[in-house]
Amino acid sequence: MSLGNIYSLLENHFYYGVFEYPRNSGNWYHGKHEPLITKELFDEVQLQIKGNALKTREEREFAFTKIMTCGLCGSGISAYEKYKKLKGGGINVHVYYGCTKARDKHCPCGYMNETDLIKNLQKLIDNVDLNETSIKKKVEAEVVRYKKFHRSLLGESSSMAVTDIDVKDYVKFLLKEETLEEKRDVMGCFKSVILLKNNQIFLKKVEE
Repeated sequence: MSLGNIYSLLENHFYYGVFEYPRNSGNWYHGKHEPLITKELFDEVQLQIKGNALKTREEREFAFTKIMTCGLCGSGISAYEKYKKLKGGGINVHVYYGCTKARDKHCPCGYMNETDLIKNLQKLIDNVDLNETSIKKKVEAEVVRYKKFHRSLLGESSSMAVTDIDVKDYVKFLLKEETLEEKRDVMGCFKSVILLKNNQIFLKKVEE
């Protein structure tokens, strides 16, 4: 049997006792036949199929892989997704970062959850030397956008100014809430090399 045929069998509702007629009509009936499996088992299989589809999809980009280095062996950093089934159905996806082991296949660097990684970076922001010129351009653009929104929503001008926004608080917000491109962009404003070592983030000053 082809893989496609196997998937068709696994997705066939008939095996737990119901069928749709005509096909794609939305009209479902309970058959008189004895079900071969339970509805619960069918749902478990569908959940697994969806998880496999996520795993085998085209390789995705991760926000922090290209901007960190292993602090133990100097290799690059890779990332992978881990899937966890929820009791109520659905899947939680967690991203982990770790050493590629390109320079040392026995490197004990370990892996770090992206959520914890972002929290660590946010804690380091207060002591980080930033290229504030670049960041302030982002802040200026954000203030202009906010003023336009405020005017269109309330019909009046906002008094917000660039000086009202703390640059480092803005960077912390970007790291947590914004897109992959925004996160990479803002990390490019760091004047330090970012190292991942033993499940912790460290910064190494760049020699000018």
